[in-house]
Amino acid sequence: MSKLNGKVAVVTGATGGIGFEVAKRLGTDGYTVILNGIDDDAGAKRVTELTAQGITAEYRSFDVTSEEAVTSNIKAIGEKYSKIDVLVNNAGGLGGRSRFEDMTTEFYRNVMALNLDSVFFTSRAAIPFLKSGEHPSIINYTSNAGWTAGGPGAGIYGTSKAGVHAITRALAKDLAEYGIRVNAVSPGTIDTPFHAQIKATKPEVFASWANNIMLGRLGQPEDVAGVISFLASKDASFITAETIQIGGGQALGI
Repeated sequence: MSKLNGKVAVVTGATGGIGFEVAKRLGTDGYTVILNGIDDDAGAKRVTELTAQGITAEYRSFDVTSEEAVTSNIKAIGEKYSKIDVLVNNAGGLGGRSRFEDMTTEFYRNVMALNLDSVFFTSRAAIPFLKSGEHPSIINYTSNAGWTAGGPGAGIYGTSKAGVHAITRALAKDLAEYGIRVNAVSPGTIDTPFHAQIKATKPEVFASWANNIMLGRLGQPEDVAGVISFLASKDASFITAETIQIGGGQALGI
């Protein structure tokens, strides 16, 4: 079977951190992986790294908050491979902190665009190609903040992630008739460059975070990648509209 007829996975925000580990794991699983990002140098390096491991990969540079860029790039990917089997909406982030009283409309819209609009844009564009996929699925990222509403200054981040939880279930309802499954993962505290600043400036605070996790350690990107590999697989063919917590029991508190 040629690669063009093999399984195809699109992973947004995949030039580093969890996204890259997800792309690498799916590539190991036999997918051709399309990495999205906005850092072209990092994208090129990641593709080289994956290729050296025998993984077929390509990089697509586009901003997931841009409707036009998302639509044109997802369409180009789908047309090139005649299908998309898995869409992983990994791109997202805190976007900074702001209390509501001082929050600008621009900040509000930027955070919502990064975390929620992006899921809508990519999913909408991918649906026609997912219909031709093998065990097709969409996998989104929500957060504990979607339930707790986030810490001080992260309220709009929590609001956006609550939206991701809802749109995951809504998409699952909408796409079930086509056999397209839609699920989400909710990572806890994962040891990635996302936490690099506090790890460097306040290592004791960073280390203390493990005290609030039942399993006594921080998560690793591979912990998330393994769950996404499962959700994308045939083994998860009867799972849809679910959110899986990947936090070592952190959500329960100790």
